Amino acid sequence: MANIAYVRRKEIPPSPPPLTEVGVIGWVKQNLFSSWFNAFLTLFSLYFIIVIVSDFFPWAWGGHWKTKSLRECFDLDPNVACFSVLTARWKQLLFGLYPAEEYWRPTLTFILLLLSIVPILFPKYLKFFWFSAIYPGLAVWLLWGGSFWSVGIVYIGMIFGFITYVILSSKFLKTTSMALLASGILTLLFYFFLSSLVVEFLSFFLPINLPFVESLRMGGFTLSLIVGVSGIVASFPIGILLALGRQSDLPVIKMICVGFIEFIRGVPLITLLFVASVLLNYFLPPGTNFDIVLRVVIMVTLFSAAYMAEVIRGGLAGLPIGQHEASASLGLSYWQSQRLIVMPQALKISIPGIVNTFIGLFKDTTLVSIISLRDPVGLASTIRADSKWNGIYWELYIAIGLMFFVFCFGMSQYSQFLERNRVFAIDSCETYHRRFL
Repeated sequence: MANIAYVRRKEIPPSPPPLTEVGVIGWVKQNLFSSWFNAFLTLFSLYFIIVIVSDFFPWAWGGHWKTKSLRECFDLDPNVACFSVLTARWKQLLFGLYPAEEYWRPTLTFILLLLSIVPILFPKYLKFFWFSAIYPGLAVWLLWGGSFWSVGIVYIGMIFGFITYVILSSKFLKTTSMALLASGILTLLFYFFLSSLVVEFLSFFLPINLPFVESLRMGGFTLSLIVGVSGIVASFPIGILLALGRQSDLPVIKMICVGFIEFIRGVPLITLLFVASVLLNYFLPPGTNFDIVLRVVIMVTLFSAAYMAEVIRGGLAGLPIGQHEASASLGLSYWQSQRLIVMPQALKISIPGIVNTFIGLFKDTTLVSIISLRDPVGLASTIRADSKWNGIYWELYIAIGLMFFVFCFGMSQYSQFLERNRVFAIDSCETYHRRFL
């Protein structure tokens, strides 16, 4: 009995988990068949997917790509897709009525757009932010053409204003606010009285010109990108200012911001586009040529800014009051507190709503077809009016939907990336503060 051990000196090696709890079988059991109701939904969904795929796949896979009309597609096989309309009119869907010999200009503009947003989305490439800053003017010159200096004068004026501010703040004026005010006034005087002379001088000695393209020839997905990207870029800072103004203690500023937000949110976008297209001309001086695309961009920007303001206000309201008190205890001013402490956290909270507003804005660009601009949806109607393609529907709208889906899905994935990587979002804000603020 003395040699009998009652206490095990070595641990029993762990047994492998049941095959029904790990691997593919375990995932299926846990996520698809965890209960009778989930099992029913899984089987019903599989049946629904099989029905859809069994009808759509043969229709799309056997589609025609090389016919010259819808009638030829029907003569070959009326039960499959006629994608020949895409091969015949894809240039029109992408560029509208843009001159064919100038297609390289919107193509190059789109490529440069992808490069310009990299420093904004990924702070490790922030040293190339200078390219993001000059891209808007470069894009305008590439798309519309004309003299390069008619666009470059904007950046020359900014450089003039910056140099003026540095000189005034260092030698003549002691306060920053007075230096900013004086440099702003001098910059406006430069634009009003000297810009035309500078443009003529530079155009004479260093002519850099591209053929001019009218705005009415803009169309297709190029027009959607112009309106959508411009509206997204411009509405974000305006929305921040409106959100701060709505929370302001100054009654006049608060009333203006509240009135603007509530008015814009209470009016359909189609109405604003109609105002931009037709009614705005009645309030302009005779002979004024206000570009139609610019008018649309302004209205879309203001419309999106009102919704953006409410999204950001929700983020500001979600911050604990202790954040404001802590910034005040550190002796920070209002703008320092908003810039360094409050706004970075509010924007982090508002990421889903901000991206949702961006996606909605980008899709709303299709409404410009109401005012006779040739966006992809409007061009689809034009293509269908052609006798060769009269009666075609699914092929065109599926292609247009896929184009919008690619961009909207990209924005959605980036927002989810920021939500999953909170540290990345915080580091991004800190990087921008160190470099620019």
